[in-house]
Amino acid sequence: MFRTTLAAIWLALLPHTPASVPASVPASVDAYVEQYRAATGLPGVEVAITHGDKVVHVAGYGRTATGEPVTGDTPMAMASVSKSFTALAVMQLTEKGKVALDQPVRRYLPEFTMADPRAARITVRQLLDQTSGMADSAFHEKSLPQPETLQGAVARLRTARLATDPGTAFSYHNTNYQVAARLVEVVSGRPFASYLDTYVFEPLGMRHSRTFDTDRDLPGSARGHLYVLGRAVALPEPPGFGNGSGGIVSTAADMARWLIAQNTGILSPESVKEMRTPSERSEGYALGWMVDKTERGTPVLEHGGDLFTSTAHQLLIPGSGYGVAVMANTGMVFSDAHILMKGLVAIIEGGSPPPPSGQPTFPTDVLFALLTLVTIGLAVRGTARARRWAARGSGRRLWRLVPYLVPLALCATVAPIHRVLAHGRDAMWIQLAYLYPTFMVWLVTAAAAGVAVVAARLWGTAREGGVRRRQRS
Repeated sequence: MFRTTLAAIWLALLPHTPASVPASVPASVDAYVEQYRAATGLPGVEVAITHGDKVVHVAGYGRTATGEPVTGDTPMAMASVSKSFTALAVMQLTEKGKVALDQPVRRYLPEFTMADPRAARITVRQLLDQTSGMADSAFHEKSLPQPETLQGAVARLRTARLATDPGTAFSYHNTNYQVAARLVEVVSGRPFASYLDTYVFEPLGMRHSRTFDTDRDLPGSARGHLYVLGRAVALPEPPGFGNGSGGIVSTAADMARWLIAQNTGILSPESVKEMRTPSERSEGYALGWMVDKTERGTPVLEHGGDLFTSTAHQLLIPGSGYGVAVMANTGMVFSDAHILMKGLVAIIEGGSPPPPSGQPTFPTDVLFALLTLVTIGLAVRGTARARRWAARGSGRRLWRLVPYLVPLALCATVAPIHRVLAHGRDAMWIQLAYLYPTFMVWLVTAAAAGVAVVAARLWGTAREGGVRRRQRS
């Protein structure tokens, strides 16, 4: 039954002869993107649309975080869209007979060791379809010290354990693709960036595309924004390692070439089929691509990408021959690239995109901004009246100060609390500040305010005690 289902999915995803492109598509796309930007305040975005082996539309809108105009040749972060490129690199080595998907990773990458003996059974395929057993819940890849290289990314796994047996469960985990990229380095004998330059970017004419190791390597044009109180604020990406899993920077023009290559023999038909076929346990995740459907039920291949200050999305509609890529310079909380993708697909399929709305986080931002101001006011009042509080004899009941320290305790434990609420997804403290900026500002303010009030009241109590002792003497 499962093989029959996979065969049906595959037949639906085979390229068809594309029909003609309506002349109105580029104009409709421009109008929709500008309408979206006006409604949301999105600073900058790039769009690429292809049809078969033709470029339908490539354009940039708005400005980068450094204030430069966004064009179709502006390098922007692709985030986890990078995983499709890493999977392609592995498949190229597979076609050359240097790697077999169902062989253990350790056969090609002896340095890949973990504290869990089950890791010896992890196959190359399981890295690519995210069923290796590695997961955020067992290995805190974001909140642990970050590596500097792919070799370091593999080395830090030596003390890690698996969350599940290999091949039994899907868990989206960036480390899978960092290990896969390191495998490409070792098997090919060249750095991963050099491999992509030589065997992917240069052959496809992707002149402005590169892959980088860490947030510090991102060019200015690939840096992004957060929305705070309805306004886009340019901020550097928080610390993180991304090569292999999310390190590629590209442009709309280059992504158009990439999308076209998916239909024009970048791999053999057998390898393309392999990359587009999910395993039974991978929940629709194939090898660097997700098999999904649009809202109209059209079978598609896609992969999204999220950084804390930018988002990206790519999509192929094999039935009609269309390909779409979107890169937006706002962070994962706002999903601008993913929302825009839905609107663009609606245009391509002859429908109308949903009207864009304002930022959904604005009311929450206003609430926490007001709470921050109230908290500051209460802290000033509580500190100023600390001596009066002590004079009333309240200092004899110091346990009443404990509630003032609750925000400090929450501030110190917010990362593990978030991990529980997010079902094991990992994040470091500074990353949470990017995810929930106004909440975190309020929390830090409340923690500081609580400490200030406690300190003032303890000082007031000590002074009042001194006065009473002098009076008795």
